Amino acid sequence: MSHQTEQDQGCRPIQERQVVAYLLAHPDFLLNHPEVLAVIDVPHRLPAGVASLIEYQAQRLRLQLATERRRLAHLIARAREYETLVNRLHALSLRLIAIERPDQFCHLVRETLPRAFGADAMMLKLFARHGPANVISDPLAASFKEFIDHHRALCGPLKAKQAQILFGETGAIIQSAAIIPLQTEEQWGVIALGNTDPGHFSPDANIDILSRLGELLSQKLRTVPIGHCQ
Repeated sequence: MSHQTEQDQGCRPIQERQVVAYLLAHPDFLLNHPEVLAVIDVPHRLPAGVASLIEYQAQRLRLQLATERRRLAHLIARAREYETLVNRLHALSLRLIAIERPDQFCHLVRETLPRAFGADAMMLKLFARHGPANVISDPLAASFKEFIDHHRALCGPLKAKQAQILFGETGAIIQSAAIIPLQTEEQWGVIALGNTDPGHFSPDANIDILSRLGELLSQKLRTVPIGHCQ
């Protein structure tokens, strides 16, 4: 054991010399690998001219701290946003439970839903699942049939043609939308919520909340079926 230790200690100066030689041959090593400065131990008492290394290391750590603070602030903001949406979904669920007539359902979709999710425009479109064979000729049905079959909400920016199909004349000012699929045994369709802000319904929005909303609305449509909402 002691012999092995002596061998290890004897190898150490050679290893250090190799490191020193490599750094001398590559003076820009720390510039190309700044992550090393975040973990190495730089003593405060160094030969003259080395103090800048300490300053650089401190600067790197400050930048890392600022980045982590921004990331934490973003996570906290997203968590608060999620909590707000969960509370709104809960309130909508309670209102859905009390609905007994188609006009009540339409009022919730037209008035309550846009306010709850900050929408500037709303569209509800339903199709009979066993309707005429040419129903797929409807531009909306043709555009979103495959999407609806995935049972997941979709959020993101809209192209002008898509916005026009969804929201008609209002689509000219709509820049982003949340599209929520609806599925029952007798009907299928979509609810689209639009906003004039391109980032309001962003692709990284809380898709699971909107998908749950679609499931709740679909379940209510099973007991309170409607044709359309004016």
